[in-house]
Amino acid sequence: MDKKYLISEVIDKPIYLEAEPYYDCLKKASKSMREEINSIKNSRKEYKEYIEQWIHEVKTPIASIKLIEENNKTSTSRFVLQELENIDRYVEQALFYARSEEVEKDYLIREMSLEECINKVIIKNKQIFILNNIDVEIYNLDKNVYSDSKWLEFILNQVIVNAIKYRNNNHPIVKIYVRDIKNGIKLIVEDNGIGIPLNELDRVFEKGFTGSTGRLNNKSTGIGLYLCRKLCNKLGLLIDIESEINSYTKVSITFPMGSFCKF
Repeated sequence: MDKKYLISEVIDKPIYLEAEPYYDCLKKASKSMREEINSIKNSRKEYKEYIEQWIHEVKTPIASIKLIEENNKTSTSRFVLQELENIDRYVEQALFYARSEEVEKDYLIREMSLEECINKVIIKNKQIFILNNIDVEIYNLDKNVYSDSKWLEFILNQVIVNAIKYRNNNHPIVKIYVRDIKNGIKLIVEDNGIGIPLNELDRVFEKGFTGSTGRLNNKSTGIGLYLCRKLCNKLGLLIDIESEINSYTKVSITFPMGSFCKF
């Protein structure tokens, strides 16, 4: 059994009188454990609901500040808008982290355009692209896949922001394209940034792992790629990464062709 604390529920009452006290103790211990587990579950649920409510509330003033800044532009408006995008991204990351335990209850699989999804993410990060003089190359994205657009946008946003964060300051480029593979397609986000050491590639999806490149950037939390892997697993997608130090990093998301998919 995967829940061994329920063993008392499947044990028959003993036929020997001297065994009954042990049976009763086991029953009471199991009942106490179940009550404790339910109490913890309820506490976690209440905390999760509070976090989600707080995040929705804080998004309103962020959007208001953005609107005010865009309608009253000054020489510093672009920098302010960039920082607001950073705040909005961290708030969104907290929301998706809170929901990641129960993804199944919060997603809707439907046919969607990869090109539209990518364009939304790029527009969302337009200020940081402009301020850092980052070129974006997009091609061969005229593909439709079956996924949840909201969750996929979040995953792609994390990947693209990492490409921006660890960019090469000498003519930085982010390339986004699709390759056809057997039984599916592969969406690739490639940059010419500082790269990841070979001995750290296997750990980049671990929770809290920042690595040597992450330590160069004090804003690295080690949560972004961890959430990407977790959400991809829930959505039935494959996410991989390859990199060469001081050369490039490629993050690939594979959409397998199944009974619900057509490309």
